[in-house]
Amino acid sequence: MRRAADLAVTALAGITAIPLGLLIALLIRCTSGGPVLVRRPGTGRYGRPFEVLAFRTTREARVPGGPAASGTTRLGALLRRTGLEQLPQLWNVVRGEMGVIGPRPDPPGQAPGRSPGPYGRYDVRPGLTGWAQVSGRAVVSRSQRAALDLWYVEHRSLRLDLRILARTVKLLLLRPGGGPAAGPSTPPSATPSAATSPVATSPATATATGSVTVPPPPGSSRQAAGPCVPRADRSGESAGPRC
Repeated sequence: MRRAADLAVTALAGITAIPLGLLIALLIRCTSGGPVLVRRPGTGRYGRPFEVLAFRTTREARVPGGPAASGTTRLGALLRRTGLEQLPQLWNVVRGEMGVIGPRPDPPGQAPGRSPGPYGRYDVRPGLTGWAQVSGRAVVSRSQRAALDLWYVEHRSLRLDLRILARTVKLLLLRPGGGPAAGPSTPPSATPSAATSPVATSPATATATGSVTVPPPPGSSRQAAGPCVPRADRSGESAGPRC
């Protein structure tokens, strides 16, 4: 059923994505020459490697087989800000290598995060967008994204997927650069408790200290417990903590 839903969403998105993708491909060829697409190694479900497709956003190498020219093209910068760089990954969804909703694909060689399943965050197909991308995007660290990804794997449902999809559309329409973005390249250090914390009711947000509050499953009404404060009796003396 989830696979059928992925194909249905991809078919609907293709009505707009195909002509837009052809226009972007033409602009890349006319402004910088060279290949239109790049293929990056990624890790799929159960740790299987595959090639992640994306539009090229950097300048082409001056010598075939040589190092790429430094710098991002103006068109490439625009594609990265809007998330349109990842439009070709709809083909990865059609091929079954990715889904619409799920953790973003990581390069091979990175150990799967800890979760009840044997493959951690790789228990599900990687996605075009995910819970980590709509819960802070580039402002969260890599370890925080890993915690959010694990929370999604453990709590995923049709309702949660629809919530992520709606929030993704909202970010793309209302915020320039609201597309999925990669976090810092520091090793993940998320703990299972951070990934499964059910005590917050608002979307995950990054604080000035870098901490992230992971939201509960949709529909949960549990509130975060406040700090214990002293309870005073009528004489004004402390009568023990009140939580």
